[in-house]
Amino acid sequence: MPTAPPWLFPARPRRLPAERAINITLRTLHLVGIAGIGGAYLYPVPDERWRPYLWLTLASGAALSLLGIHAHGIWLLQLRGQVILFKLLLLGLAVLLPAFRTELFWAVLILSGWIAHAPGATRYHSLYRRRRIDTP
Repeated sequence: MPTAPPWLFPARPRRLPAERAINITLRTLHLVGIAGIGGAYLYPVPDERWRPYLWLTLASGAALSLLGIHAHGIWLLQLRGQVILFKLLLLGLAVLLPAFRTELFWAVLILSGWIAHAPGATRYHSLYRRRRIDTP
Protein backbone atom coordinates (compact mmCIF):
# COMPACT_ATOMS: atom_id res chain seq x y z
CA MET A 1 0.00 0.00 0.00
CA PRO A 2 1.49 3.39 -0.97
CA THR A 3 2.22 5.85 1.80
CA ALA A 4 0.59 9.25 1.87
CA PRO A 5 2.84 12.19 0.96
CA PRO A 6 3.97 13.95 4.17
CA TRP A 7 3.58 17.40 2.57
CA LEU A 8 -0.17 16.71 2.23
CA PHE A 9 -0.68 14.51 5.29
CA PRO A 10 1.71 15.76 8.00
CA ALA A 11 2.10 13.97 11.34
CA ARG A 12 0.33 16.90 13.04
CA PRO A 13 -1.89 19.64 11.62
CA ARG A 14 0.00 22.72 10.44
CA ARG A 15 -0.92 26.24 11.47
CA LEU A 16 -0.13 29.57 9.83
CA PRO A 17 0.85 32.67 11.79
CA ALA A 18 -2.34 34.70 12.36
CA GLU A 19 -4.39 31.82 10.94
CA ARG A 20 -7.46 32.73 12.98
CA ALA A 21 -7.40 36.33 11.74
CA ILE A 22 -6.91 35.12 8.16
CA ASN A 23 -9.79 32.67 8.54
CA ILE A 24 -12.14 35.30 9.98
CA THR A 25 -11.22 37.78 7.24
CA LEU A 26 -11.78 35.20 4.50
CA ARG A 27 -15.11 34.10 6.00
CA THR A 28 -16.26 37.72 6.19
CA LEU A 29 -15.28 38.35 2.56
CA HIS A 30 -17.05 35.12 1.65
CA LEU A 31 -20.27 36.31 3.30
CA VAL A 32 -20.02 39.65 1.47
CA GLY A 33 -19.64 37.75 -1.80
CA ILE A 34 -22.60 35.45 -1.09
CA ALA A 35 -24.79 38.43 -0.16
CA GLY A 36 -23.79 40.19 -3.38
CA ILE A 37 -24.57 37.28 -5.65
CA GLY A 38 -27.69 36.36 -3.70
CA GLY A 39 -29.59 39.43 -4.80
CA ALA A 40 -28.43 39.01 -8.37
CA TYR A 41 -29.31 35.33 -8.51
CA LEU A 42 -32.78 35.93 -7.15
CA TYR A 43 -33.61 39.22 -8.93
CA PRO A 44 -32.84 40.56 -12.40
CA VAL A 45 -29.57 42.48 -12.09
CA PRO A 46 -27.11 43.18 -14.91
CA ASP A 47 -24.10 40.84 -14.89
CA GLU A 48 -21.57 43.62 -14.43
CA ARG A 49 -23.20 44.54 -11.09
CA TRP A 50 -22.96 41.09 -9.48
CA ARG A 51 -20.05 39.38 -11.25
CA PRO A 52 -17.38 40.87 -8.90
CA TYR A 53 -19.27 39.30 -5.97
CA LEU A 54 -19.17 35.91 -7.67
CA TRP A 55 -15.39 36.17 -8.09
CA LEU A 56 -15.05 37.29 -4.46
CA THR A 57 -17.10 34.27 -3.37
CA LEU A 58 -15.09 31.85 -5.50
CA ALA A 59 -11.73 33.33 -4.47
CA SER A 60 -12.51 33.45 -0.75
CA GLY A 61 -14.01 29.95 -0.87
CA ALA A 62 -10.92 28.63 -2.64
CA ALA A 63 -8.66 30.37 -0.10
CA LEU A 64 -10.64 28.88 2.80
CA SER A 65 -10.30 25.47 1.16
CA LEU A 66 -6.54 25.94 0.83
CA LEU A 67 -6.34 26.83 4.53
CA GLY A 68 -8.06 23.56 5.39
CA ILE A 69 -5.84 21.56 3.05
CA HIS A 70 -2.70 23.30 4.37
CA ALA A 71 -3.62 22.35 7.94
CA HIS A 72 -3.96 18.69 6.94
CA GLY A 73 -4.85 16.91 3.72
CA ILE A 74 -7.36 14.77 5.58
CA TRP A 75 -9.73 17.71 4.98
CA LEU A 76 -9.98 16.49 1.36
CA LEU A 77 -11.23 13.10 2.54
CA GLN A 78 -13.75 14.45 5.04
CA LEU A 79 -17.29 15.33 4.03
CA ARG A 80 -16.77 18.94 5.16
CA GLY A 81 -14.03 19.41 2.57
CA GLN A 82 -15.81 17.49 -0.16
CA VAL A 83 -19.01 19.52 0.25
CA ILE A 84 -17.08 22.80 0.08
CA LEU A 85 -15.27 21.75 -3.09
CA PHE A 86 -18.64 20.71 -4.53
CA LYS A 87 -20.07 24.15 -3.65
CA LEU A 88 -17.19 25.82 -5.51
CA LEU A 89 -18.03 23.66 -8.52
CA LEU A 90 -21.71 24.66 -8.34
CA LEU A 91 -20.83 28.36 -8.19
CA GLY A 92 -18.50 27.92 -11.14
CA LEU A 93 -21.31 26.20 -13.06
CA ALA A 94 -23.49 29.25 -12.45
CA VAL A 95 -21.16 31.17 -14.76
CA LEU A 96 -21.43 28.53 -17.49
CA LEU A 97 -25.16 27.81 -17.02
CA PRO A 98 -26.80 31.15 -16.23
CA ALA A 99 -30.29 29.73 -16.81
CA PHE A 100 -29.79 27.58 -13.68
CA ARG A 101 -28.02 30.10 -11.48
CA THR A 102 -30.95 30.55 -9.08
CA GLU A 103 -31.24 26.79 -8.51
CA LEU A 104 -27.46 26.47 -8.15
CA PHE A 105 -27.42 29.33 -5.65
CA TRP A 106 -30.12 27.68 -3.53
CA ALA A 107 -28.24 24.37 -3.66
CA VAL A 108 -25.08 26.12 -2.41
CA LEU A 109 -26.98 27.85 0.42
CA ILE A 110 -28.68 24.64 1.51
CA LEU A 111 -25.41 22.69 1.43
CA SER A 112 -23.69 25.50 3.35
CA GLY A 113 -26.23 25.51 6.15
CA TRP A 114 -26.31 21.73 6.33
CA ILE A 115 -22.56 21.10 6.51
CA ALA A 116 -21.84 24.09 8.77
CA HIS A 117 -24.31 22.91 11.39
CA ALA A 118 -24.01 19.16 10.94
CA PRO A 119 -22.69 17.15 13.88
CA GLY A 120 -19.00 16.25 13.87
CA ALA A 121 -19.83 12.65 12.98
CA THR A 122 -21.22 13.95 9.69
CA ARG A 123 -18.66 16.67 8.95
CA TYR A 124 -15.69 14.42 9.67
CA HIS A 125 -17.18 11.39 7.89
CA SER A 126 -15.22 10.07 4.92
CA LEU A 127 -17.17 8.73 1.97
CA TYR A 128 -13.92 7.10 0.86
CA ARG A 129 -13.30 5.25 4.14
CA ARG A 130 -16.99 5.00 5.11
CA ARG A 131 -16.34 6.17 8.66
CA ARG A 132 -15.39 9.24 10.68
CA ILE A 133 -11.75 10.21 10.31
CA ASP A 134 -10.03 12.80 12.47
CA THR A 135 -6.69 14.55 12.15
CA PRO A 136 -3.92 12.85 14.11
